[in-house]
Amino acid sequence: VQTCALPIYIIGPGRVLRKAVESGKIPSFILWGPPGSGKTTLLRILCGLNDGYEGEIVWRGQNTTDVSEAFAGDLLYFGHRVGVSKILTPLENLRWSAGLQRHVDDELLLQALATVGLRGFEESPCYTLSAGQQQRVSLARLRLSPATLRVLDEPFTTLDVDAVAQLELTLAEHAERGGGVIVTTHHTLSMPGLTRLTLGVS
Repeated sequence: VQTCALPIYIIGPGRVLRKAVESGKIPSFILWGPPGSGKTTLLRILCGLNDGYEGEIVWRGQNTTDVSEAFAGDLLYFGHRVGVSKILTPLENLRWSAGLQRHVDDELLLQALATVGLRGFEESPCYTLSAGQQQRVSLARLRLSPATLRVLDEPFTTLDVDAVAQLELTLAEHAERGGGVIVTTHHTLSMPGLTRLTLGVS
């Protein structure tokens, strides 16, 4: 991914996807394609979790292999798993994840949990929560993250209507502030400025 008035290059299995972007802004993409078209593989390549590709990924004008620590600090990746420790409470999960990058007061953590509908569940072990509630813990983590680029693989799975709307708003606000979003989903997003890329189409 390359910014600063140059084209955006996303390197996927067997092809290179190119999209011109506006100067100074990081683009937002939604990836579409049938099962097996390489959506998850592409996201994992972009995040440095899969090295089975040819070419390079550029972030802020530099190859990500040369600035791996800085790129990791700019990146938040949500895979198919919710990324929540089930033996910890929602509050403990947020303390740990937020603490990896900066100190965050408990008041902000509790506010994030309340925003995603988990007021009253802050101290409940996550193994006692439903799949949808565990996903909401991840949504709270998303709201707290300072990462510039957010990469999400099917994030709407198990979410109810209210949580879907909350996630859409969170992603839209992030993009409006100049952040980047890359997401795979079968859900129709209403985010403005979202570019659709379809994989598996010759």
